[in-house]
Amino acid sequence: SGLGTVWVSDITYLPSSGGWLYLTTVMDLGDRQIIGWNLSRTLSAKATSVAALTQALARRRPTDSLLFHSDRGIQYACGEFTRLLATNRMTQSMSRKGNCWDNAPAESFFKTLKAELRMDGTFASYRDARSAIFGFIELWYNRKRLHSALGYQTPAQTEQLLTKNQAA
Repeated sequence: SGLGTVWVSDITYLPSSGGWLYLTTVMDLGDRQIIGWNLSRTLSAKATSVAALTQALARRRPTDSLLFHSDRGIQYACGEFTRLLATNRMTQSMSRKGNCWDNAPAESFFKTLKAELRMDGTFASYRDARSAIFGFIELWYNRKRLHSALGYQTPAQTEQLLTKNQAA
């Protein structure tokens, strides 16, 4: 599939000395790039799913037939989020109840993040967590990390290749 045809999203919990933090990501399956993310102190839709999707929309234009896949969490089922999808002509897809494998790419990203950040403890603060997450996503994962699913290219290299092919 090309860019902007299937986006997947999920939320993970990260421990900090001030309590739990919640990382929401939006990944474009075309190049496996994290195109939207937000780290929040609450699980409200505005701070999680809506914030991450808003960032994704600012970074990348979806196709008219974009499929947006997530789990069945309230942050993805609430009116505020479903209206944002409808406004942008996106089709919503949700995992089957109790089946995390339906959202495997998003789950796999979180596993990679936690393993490669060596998360064996808690973040000292929200600021430290945000800095670490920014560095991991924006500087490492999207730009330098090779992916077997992409033929051992980075998401940024794959984006360039797909953009070049779409323009041709």
